[in-house]
Amino acid sequence: MEEENEVMMKMKGSGSESQVMDGSDIMKLVGNEEVFSNFVDHKFQELDIDQDGKFSVKELQPAVADIGVALGLPAQGSSPESDHIYSEVLQEFTHGKQEKVSKTKFKEVLSDILLGMAAGLKRDPIVLLRMDGEDLLEFVRSPAFEPETLSMFSEMELPDGSLKDYIIKAFEKLTVDQGMPPASDSWVMSNVVEPVVESCIGASNEQPVSQETFLAEFKKVAESAAQRLKEQPVIVAHIENTFDGSGIKRLLSNKFELDKTLDSALKTVPRDRHGKMSKEYLRVALDVLAPSAGLPPVGVVDQMDKVIQEVRKMLDADDGKMVKEEEFKKLLTEILGSMMLQLEGNPVSVSTNSVVHEPLASASTLLQPPSNSEM
Repeated sequence: MEEENEVMMKMKGSGSESQVMDGSDIMKLVGNEEVFSNFVDHKFQELDIDQDGKFSVKELQPAVADIGVALGLPAQGSSPESDHIYSEVLQEFTHGKQEKVSKTKFKEVLSDILLGMAAGLKRDPIVLLRMDGEDLLEFVRSPAFEPETLSMFSEMELPDGSLKDYIIKAFEKLTVDQGMPPASDSWVMSNVVEPVVESCIGASNEQPVSQETFLAEFKKVAESAAQRLKEQPVIVAHIENTFDGSGIKRLLSNKFELDKTLDSALKTVPRDRHGKMSKEYLRVALDVLAPSAGLPPVGVVDQMDKVIQEVRKMLDADDGKMVKEEEFKKLLTEILGSMMLQLEGNPVSVSTNSVVHEPLASASTLLQPPSNSEM
């Protein structure tokens, strides 16, 4: 089954390589009815621990986790961005209830989720970077190393900091572009940064730390980190998003699509006995229609939340008053229109880098197809 074997893209060879996950492999899987049905049967049986023909929420947890891992997302609990996605996926399966999910429902919702993820990946691909120290070594040996390192040193405020403190802080400031996986990741800190600092610096407690000492010692430690990455490469999921209002513009220019999206968003909003809705729920409705407008979920991107807050304040959307359905829709549309204008004038660019802790070849028991012998 060629379609199935192509579902998980694998990293090849050595060197600081990158791989783009654009959703095409997911589309191949879901688009082949025979393959997808076989895939669902196999995975349902594998994950239905008590063999009762239905999934409990507890049994769904590994399925949800596997969807994320297969897409290069960090593990649950390690990133607010990915945790939001995990909770959204689980919500899709259970609709917020504790009821069990049948195989038919599992197939239907899994298809929707995977197609949604594929569409999202097509719009905002995830680039998987294999960081093996080559780029870091290249940076250390480049003419840019000294001025950039001294610039970092001048920005550090560590009045009583030791040489170790300064060097660890410098690693936290290095970026993926400079060949360093994010030191904010606890695994990178404990398995790459701390061991090389300990072995190179030892018990040095020089204070105050001079520019010359810092530059010389950091170069030595960074070279050692590059060697450690060569021995144990790290996979980093890199995502770049630019919110420029174009997604909102597309939605607002298509009246049929806009009406359908607004109706869908309003299904989540409670009404009083007169059919009116509180403006307090505008934020909830915005979260529901965010994907259709090319926007991130509320609460994930700080800069975007500020834009929403400014727009809502400008339109007096936070007074908590009860309004009729048409007024609620009108307010939502006005909020989208104002956000579009703001983003067109000042686009918001966001990039995130998360370490993928599972080896890609076996990262998922969900998106990894069954072998031919099981078919």
